[in-house]
Amino acid sequence: MITELKKNDFHKCVALVNEEGHMEVEAVIEGNNPGRIFVDNLEYPDAALLWLGNNDGFFLMGNEQNKVFLKHLDRFIEEVIFPDARKQGLADIEIMGHHPKWDPVIEKLFKNRKRKLESGNQFVFHFLPTNDLREEPILEQVYQTRKINKALYNNENNEIENVDFLRSNIKEYWSSPDDFFEKGLGYCIIHNGQIVSFCFAGFVAGDLQCINIETLKEHQGKKLAQKVAHHFVKECQKRGMLPYWDCMEVNHPSAAVAERVGFTKVFEYKVYEFPIA
Repeated sequence: MITELKKNDFHKCVALVNEEGHMEVEAVIEGNNPGRIFVDNLEYPDAALLWLGNNDGFFLMGNEQNKVFLKHLDRFIEEVIFPDARKQGLADIEIMGHHPKWDPVIEKLFKNRKRKLESGNQFVFHFLPTNDLREEPILEQVYQTRKINKALYNNENNEIENVDFLRSNIKEYWSSPDDFFEKGLGYCIIHNGQIVSFCFAGFVAGDLQCINIETLKEHQGKKLAQKVAHHFVKECQKRGMLPYWDCMEVNHPSAAVAERVGFTKVFEYKVYEFPIA
């Protein structure tokens, strides 16, 4: 059997965490970011499926050789996960192993699905204490860099026309704005009353701050992402925190920005995807 774990029992999954793996898993287990966990045993979990609260994927954790868990997993996904995923508007399931030993298990377990199991690579970058922060880019004067604080989020001066662009992204990752301001940090760039680029912590675990970064298409190619990321890293350094950057291998612009700021690639992992039947 596979059963959903109550949030106040997430700590029971600490032993399943791979310390060299994905910090998003730790962020959910620590209770910093929303998510759901399904386990083989409510008292002593040996294997688990973790669903990120922002619907950005599922992680398989713990013992990849747990025969009982594996026996029920595919059917559980069909009968429990698929209906809930459809309600969230998802068309596909992205699933990852929290450690590499899960990869061949995933490939074997889902190989007979009606539609093909596809895979891709993700890169993870860290800004290590030994890394040097590269030179801050100079932008045109029409761009203003601002720290994301409560006054800006609440648009207290009614100066930002598209503040919902920022709010909707923060709400996607955090249970509430107050949670974000208590645990996370971020910067944005404003142009003619519009937020055109932002970089904020989407997940927080321990001293790790996982970057969520976006620039509006019409303002890309002007080093805005590099600028807000530079400020984000600088703020992390002041607070004794470690920036964490996760992007798809095919997202060359994102990886390039990370490297220009001074990040170091520390590992990569596979992401598997299949459509909801």
